[in-house]
Amino acid sequence: MAITTNAICNSFKKQLMGGEHDFDTSSDTYKLAMYTSVATLGASTTNYASTNEVSSSGYTAGGKALVNSGVKVSSGVAITSFSNLSFTGVTLTARGALIYNTTTDGGTGTTDAVAVLDFGGDKTATSGTFTIQFPAFTTSAAILRIS
Repeated sequence: MAITTNAICNSFKKQLMGGEHDFDTSSDTYKLAMYTSVATLGASTTNYASTNEVSSSGYTAGGKALVNSGVKVSSGVAITSFSNLSFTGVTLTARGALIYNTTTDGGTGTTDAVAVLDFGGDKTATSGTFTIQFPAFTTSAAILRIS
């Protein structure tokens, strides 16, 4: 299989309704891990796993912590997003990524999947910087939106 497309994980939707994720304070920590083209990620992904995660110079398994942009509601749409994330001094090829929650707060553990990002093809960096650029923090573009 492969990364099937950008997706909000089904387990996240259920956990969100159960109050297991907090994007409005700094109490929950979210991370982004990158994966190769042979990774199997999609809406049915439930947790972070290292299987087929990028493994190369300058990249640490588990990825890096994200900086949350907060939560906002406008015109009936609730949104949250993250600041752009850069991996510096890396040599890697990635096809996609997983955003996951590393905080235990009544959930199933410290690796609860939130969203799968499909880069649309392999993206590379050679002894350089690999940047994940998040969309604008607006109701029509934010990475996570509920309407």
